Amino acid sequence: MGGRADSDTSPDTHAEDTDDIREPRDAQDTGDGRSVEGAGGIGNAGERQEQKTDDADDTDVDDEEEARRARRARWVAAGTGAVLTLAGTAAALLRLTGPAPVLVPVAYACGAAVCAFAALLGSRGRTRRALWLLVAGAMVMALGDQFD
Repeated sequence: MGGRADSDTSPDTHAEDTDDIREPRDAQDTGDGRSVEGAGGIGNAGERQEQKTDDADDTDVDDEEEARRARRARWVAAGTGAVLTLAGTAAALLRLTGPAPVLVPVAYACGAAVCAFAALLGSRGRTRRALWLLVAGAMVMALGDQFD
């Protein structure tokens, strides 16, 4: 405003305006260049403290919800890995006793091993890696089905 050529205000007016912005509204000048907050400042600090405690309570609830979600994800990853491991092992044993080529039961067994590793990772909290390994293990088992 004050530095532009098309401005209507002088630089002195602009400097006075910025002094008002820097000091809080409830501040009182002591005469020696320092300012002291009035009673309104104390009340505002109390409101800020109350707001912080409300935010802390919300954070506790969010942390509990996040822990519950993580626990559920671990259980799902471990349970799905265990089910796919059992299914792959059973399919490998059934195909081993039948007239299928040897590559078929090997593919089922390898897929079951990958799913077992995924179940282990999932139970330890590595749920993203476990998900991808479960997908890979199921794909290996499906590939073994294609050899039949």
